[in-house]
Amino acid sequence: MSIHDTPAAHSPARRSWLKAAGALAGLTLVAGPSGLVMAADAVKYGGARMAGGVVDDALVFLSIGTDGIVTIVVHRSEMGQGIRTSLPMVAADELGADWAQVRVQQAPADEARYGSQDTDGSRSMRHSFRAMRHVGATARLMLETAAAVRWDVPVTEVKAVNHAVVHAASGRTLSFGALAEEAARLPVPPRARISLKAAGELRYIGQASTRGIDLHDIVTGNTHFGIDTRLDGMAYAVIARPPVFGGKLKSVDKTAALKVPGVLRIVELAGSPPPAMFNPLGGVAVIAKNTWAAIKGREALVLEWEDGPNGVYDSQAFRETLEAAVRQPAKPARDQGKTVATLAAAPAARKLSAEYYLPHLAHATMEPPAATVRIAGGKAEVWACVQAPQATRSNVAKALGLAFDDVTVHVTLLGGGFGRKSKPDFAVEAALLSKAMDGAPVKLTWTRDDDLQHDYLHTVSVERLEASLDAKGMPTAWLHRTAAPTISSTFALDAKTQSASELGMSAINVPYAIPNIRVEVPEVPAHTRIGWFRSVSNIPHAFAIQSFTAELAHAARRDHRDYLLALLGPARKINPADLSDGWNYGEDPAKYPVDIGRMRHVIELATAKAGWGRKLPKGRGLGLAVSYSFVTYVAAVIEVEVNAAGEVIVPRVDIAMDCGPQINPDRVRSQIEGACIMGLSLAMSGEISFKNGRVEQSNFHDYAVLRAADAPRVIHTHLVPGTLDMELGGVGEPATPPIAPALCNAIFAATGKRIRALPVAMQLAKKA
Repeated sequence: MSIHDTPAAHSPARRSWLKAAGALAGLTLVAGPSGLVMAADAVKYGGARMAGGVVDDALVFLSIGTDGIVTIVVHRSEMGQGIRTSLPMVAADELGADWAQVRVQQAPADEARYGSQDTDGSRSMRHSFRAMRHVGATARLMLETAAAVRWDVPVTEVKAVNHAVVHAASGRTLSFGALAEEAARLPVPPRARISLKAAGELRYIGQASTRGIDLHDIVTGNTHFGIDTRLDGMAYAVIARPPVFGGKLKSVDKTAALKVPGVLRIVELAGSPPPAMFNPLGGVAVIAKNTWAAIKGREALVLEWEDGPNGVYDSQAFRETLEAAVRQPAKPARDQGKTVATLAAAPAARKLSAEYYLPHLAHATMEPPAATVRIAGGKAEVWACVQAPQATRSNVAKALGLAFDDVTVHVTLLGGGFGRKSKPDFAVEAALLSKAMDGAPVKLTWTRDDDLQHDYLHTVSVERLEASLDAKGMPTAWLHRTAAPTISSTFALDAKTQSASELGMSAINVPYAIPNIRVEVPEVPAHTRIGWFRSVSNIPHAFAIQSFTAELAHAARRDHRDYLLALLGPARKINPADLSDGWNYGEDPAKYPVDIGRMRHVIELATAKAGWGRKLPKGRGLGLAVSYSFVTYVAAVIEVEVNAAGEVIVPRVDIAMDCGPQINPDRVRSQIEGACIMGLSLAMSGEISFKNGRVEQSNFHDYAVLRAADAPRVIHTHLVPGTLDMELGGVGEPATPPIAPALCNAIFAATGKRIRALPVAMQLAKKA
C-alpha cells in the first residue's frame, strides 16, 4: 500500500473542509464608500491567482512503494526546461529520499486535483517550490511518525535520512519501503506540525549534481515526444488549412488525392471565423495509413480558397501603418509629469528620437504541434505535447460534445514550447478527425511548413522613443509610443491596444529616474493569429528602450554602462504601481517590488565579468542591455566582431542573472544559455513576413535558427547568490529580452552603424 492510496486522501469530510477553508481565504469584509460593510474578493497573487491555484497535498503528489521506490507526480509540462527534474528534486530533498530511488510520473490534466498546470510565464518553480517542499516534509513526518510508533519512542528522536528512518539513540534503522504501509495508514499531520529543513540540511536544492530525469533518454533518442505517439489501429493525418487567416474553403477536388496509395479518407473541417481563440482554422484533412501518404495525398488535392479581408495583409504596408501610428499622439498608459510640454519646450539640439521595428516571429519548436486522439465508449483520450492540459481538455470536450470529465489528456514530453503549445487547436483538430473515423485513434502531425505558416505568431511592432536632454545629456522627458497588434485580438475582435500585461512587460514600467515619462499606445488591428511567445512583449519593448538608452549615452558622449546606472539612479525599491504597472507578472508588489539595487548589481556584475572598457581590435565591440522581466533581473554583455564582409561573429557573451535562490543551478544556467541562443536567432534572422495575406516563409531555409557554427564561442553565466528566504524569480524567459539590444549596441560599438530594425540579417553586408 502506498501513501498515495491511503483512504484519507479521498475522505469526503477532508475535501469539504478544504473547500470551506479555500472559500474563507478568498473572502474579506471591507467598508465600502457608503460606510456599509460589504463582501469583496481579496486580491490574490502568485499561484493563488491561477486557475486551480496551488495544491501542496502530499497524498496527491507523492507515493512510496513497499520496495522503497518514491514516485513523485509532476503537474507541469516538460519542454526542455528540466521541470520534471527540478520539482521532484525539491520534494525528494525535504523527504530525505535517495535520488536514485525516485521515479517521476507525469500528471494527466486535472487542475482540481493538482492545481494550476499551465506551464508558462516562467512561474512553474516560482509557484510550486514551497508547495513541493511542503509535500516532501509532510511525507517525511508521516514516515518518522510510523517509525516512532513501531519503536515506541518520541517522534523527535527519529529522523529520515537518505531513504531510511533512523533512531540514533538505539542505532535502529528502517527503510522507507518497510514503513510505507504503516505511514499510509496515519492521518495527514496538520500544517502547524510541518517543519522545513534548514538550508544546511538540504542535499539537492541549490546543487548542480542531481541526475536529470529524461536527460539521458533525450540525448540518446530513447524517449517519446507527442509526435512519437503510437496506438494500435492508428491512422495518420495532415491538414490543408486556409493560407490566409480567416479564409475558408471555396472548393476541393479530392479525386487525385484519393488515388494516392495509403490514403484512407478525406475530411473537410469547418473553419472558425475570427477571433481565433483556440479554434482550428478549418480546411481539408487527409487521413492515411502513414504520415507520408497523408502528405502526398494533401499535395494531390486541388483546392480553391476564399481569402477574406486579411487577403490584403502585407508586411511592408503594415510597417508603414505602424510607423504612421507612432508618429501621432495616442492614448496614454502612463503619464508622469509634463512630458509633452517639456519636449515641446526643448531646443531641437537637445532632443533625440528613434523608431525601432521588430517583425512577426514564429515559435519554430523543434517538435511541431502533434496530437493523437482516440474516442471509445463516449470518452476521449488525448496524447499531446501541450503546455496547457486543462485548456486542451475543455476545448476537446467542447468540440466533441462530451462532458469535461469524459476527456482525458495525457501530457507527453514537448520538443520545445515557447508559448505555442499553450494553444491546443491542434489537439482539437485531432479530436475532430478521430470522430470522423468513428473514434479510431488518429494522430495529427503539423509539418514544419504548417507550423511556420499557421502559427500564433509573436506580434509585429514599431516603437518610437523621444527624449529631451539637459546640459549634461540626461533626459528631462521620455516619450514612448508602442504600436503592436495585441494578443487580446486572439480572443476579442475589437481588441486593438496592448493589454495591461503586455504594457507591463518593459514598456510602462521603465524604472528610469526621469521626472517626465509618458507611454502612449496607438490602436492597431491584427491580421493574423497573435500569441504568447517566450518573453512576450518584453522582446520589442526591451529592444527599443535598451537601444535608445545606448543612443542617448552616445549623444551625451558618456560610457553606456555609466549612463545606464545614472539613469536608474540610486538603489531603492519601487512599487510597480508607482510605474503605472498594476500587473507585476501577477505577483504581490510587496514581495516583488522593482529593486533598482538588484538591477544595478547585475549590470555591474555582467560588465565586470565581460571586461567592460577593455581595448578591442578594430571591428570588435561590446554591447550592454539590462532587463527586468518575470520578476527577475538580467544584464547581458555581448562581444561581436564584424568582418570585412559584414558578417557578425559573436566571440563571447556574459549574462548576469538575479532570480533569487537557484533551486537547480544547472538548469538555470542551461535556460540562460538557451535564451541567449534563441535571442540571437531572433535578432539575426527571425522574420515572418506576409504578402497577400500569406506567410512568405516555409521552413528553416528561409526562417533560420542559429546554427552551431554561428553560435557564440563562449557563453558565461553569472548567477547572483540567493537564500531560501528570498522570493523566487522566473528563469525560462528573462534572459531573452536583453539579447537583441545588447547585440545591436555591440554592432554599433564595432562599426558605428545603428541597427534599428530586426533582423540584422544582411544589413551589414558589404556591396561588391
